[in-house]
Amino acid sequence: MSQPLILITGGHGQLGSELQALLKLHPEFRFAATDKEDLSIDDEAAVEAWFAANKPAYCINAAAYTAVDKAETDTELAYLINATATGILAAACKKHGTRFVHVSTDYVFDGTSSEPYTEEHPTDPINAYGASKERGEELCMQENEESIIIRTAWVYSSYGNNFVKTMQRLMKERDSLNVVSDQIGAPTYAADLAAAIVHIISKGLWVAGIYHYSNQGRISWYDFAVAIRDQSGLQCDVHPISSSQYPTPAKRPAFSLLNTAKIRSTFGIEIPEWQHSLQRCIDQLNLNR
Repeated sequence: MSQPLILITGGHGQLGSELQALLKLHPEFRFAATDKEDLSIDDEAAVEAWFAANKPAYCINAAAYTAVDKAETDTELAYLINATATGILAAACKKHGTRFVHVSTDYVFDGTSSEPYTEEHPTDPINAYGASKERGEELCMQENEESIIIRTAWVYSSYGNNFVKTMQRLMKERDSLNVVSDQIGAPTYAADLAAAIVHIISKGLWVAGIYHYSNQGRISWYDFAVAIRDQSGLQCDVHPISSSQYPTPAKRPAFSLLNTAKIRSTFGIEIPEWQHSLQRCIDQLNLNR
């Protein structure tokens, strides 16, 4: 019998790239990583044809429209990718007996909590991106109640564009930077999230529902920037500012810390502290140079 096939949509993004790198170390699985050129996930006929031809055992939906500010005006495309396409994939997975893992976001919450958000907390997004991801979750569970949804936050990686790489670049170019200090959460190293997803698939224990995953800790973007500077050995003055001093087209949740107890207890997943994961990512970036 051939190894089970894992379909990774958004296969060349941060999480998709980390999943590919990790699955190369897991010969018990085959994987196919697609992007929009390979498979239009908003095209129902194309998705059905792919599933019928390839019969994946698992589908990890790492594809997303993530341009948070642009989504305020490009709302139709954000909903097409984050909501409609998610529903199409979930339905195809149900029809073909494929286990579906869908990746969502902390931005489904409004940021007014004082306690880390649990999976049961009501969603109430404050921007178009968050609203499109909320709708994606709804369609996912409507079409396939056996899905696993993993909400994550502040994702970074040695692949793609992200806060860590942007900060490193700016700190080499400038003497000082201003970074918002009143948005609280925890970052997620995409390699850790990839490992958690592969762990769930490998474990053979499938418990459908919504889960939260981010690295352990509680920080602001300012704290994150300072750690990036220090762990990268860079010289740059980093100044804390308020969100009101750095207006953006899309409002951001002031507090989006996720409670990760459910995913840890259900699947026996150990989640690293954010500082350790950041250092691993920076070490990888140094190796890539």
